[in-house]
Formats: sequence, C-alpha cells, structure tokens
Amino acid sequence: MNEKKQELLHNDRANERKGKVVRKRVFDLFISIILLIVSLPIMLMTGMFILLIDGRPIFFKQIRTGQYGRPFLIWKFRTMKVHDSESDHQYRWAGGVPNDFVFKTSENSHVTKLGSFLRKYSLDELPQLINVLRGEMSIVGPRPEIPAVTSLYNNEQRRRLNVKPGITGYAQINGRSAINHGKKMAYDLYYVQNCSIGLDVKIIVKTAIQVIRSKGAY
Repeated sequence: MNEKKQELLHNDRANERKGKVVRKRVFDLFISIILLIVSLPIMLMTGMFILLIDGRPIFFKQIRTGQYGRPFLIWKFRTMKVHDSESDHQYRWAGGVPNDFVFKTSENSHVTKLGSFLRKYSLDELPQLINVLRGEMSIVGPRPEIPAVTSLYNNEQRRRLNVKPGITGYAQINGRSAINHGKKMAYDLYYVQNCSIGLDVKIIVKTAIQVIRSKGAY
C-alpha cells in the first residue's frame, strides 16, 4: 500500500513539473512574440546605426551554455570592436568559479561608443527573442555563460543550468553587470529553486525599471 502511495506521489510530482514546463513555454512564446512585434522598428534602426557607424558585422554570435549544459548559438547586436568581439577566454580555476570573479567591468576599451549606449539600455539583447522562439532560452532565467566558465562550475554552481537561460533574470534586477559571480550565483540559484510565472512577471517589470534607469549595465 505504501509503495502504491509513493508511486502516486511520484507521478503527481512528475505531472506538476511537466505542467510548469508547459506553462513556462507558453508564457515565453506569448511574451517573445509581443516583444518582437513591438521592438521590430527599434531592431531595424539599431541594425542600421551599427552598419552606418561601426560597419559590419551587425550581429555578434557566440556559443553559450544552455539548459543542462547544452551549447547553443546566442545572437546579440554587436557592441564591441570587430577584432575583439570573438576573443577567446581561458580560465584555470580549481573547485569552481571564484565568488569575486567579475566578467564585465565599466572600464572596457573594446566596447564601441554606440555599443556602450546599446548595452546601457540592453538594446543589444533584443535579437535573443529569436533564441526564445527557438526554445534555447526563456524570457526569464539565469543569463547564459560561455562554456569556458560553465565547464569549471562545481556541483553547486552546476545547478544553475537546471533551467533555460534567460534574456533577463533575478540577478539582473539585483545589480545587472555590477555584481560579482558569487552574488550572481546566489540570486540565480534562488530563481532555480523558486521559479514560477508570478516571479517571472515580477522580474520582467523590475527589469523594465532597471533598463529605464540604465544602472549596472556595461
């Protein structure tokens, strides 16, 4: 009898997880389609300005780590000088990524003047709506890291990959690029543990406020 109850409980939990995944996907599709329609004129103008001011290429493409460690190609508007935008990153940490590691800083001579403006208002992230439509990303989730970083995660940090990466996330509304890896990881693991549509809506609203204020983005 106890085994039957345990089996029923297991099935209920599995169905609940599947339901959450389906609801999240429907939510992502709904929001991404709306944002694509609304932002299309902005994206066209952004691409035109990059072409006129900084030249080709308009887009920056890079392999990032997705859910469960699966690699995917992320799309962004290019914000860095051409010879720097595809630079490799090599790290040799032991026992995980250090808590005091900061990937971006405000002092970055490789970022173009136009790119600095695009980053300030997160306009460079708009092409990732395509990644959301393709099912590689979510609107909300931990920001996708490069494999050079995620390959050195310890077991605790690897839990960050249990959900799809997002265009924005819980860490982004608590500091964006201004916080170190330890704080970002704590915020992201909180999201992994507590993700829900309600939390996603709250993060989207707070992200809009952060973007308008243009704080913490490099």
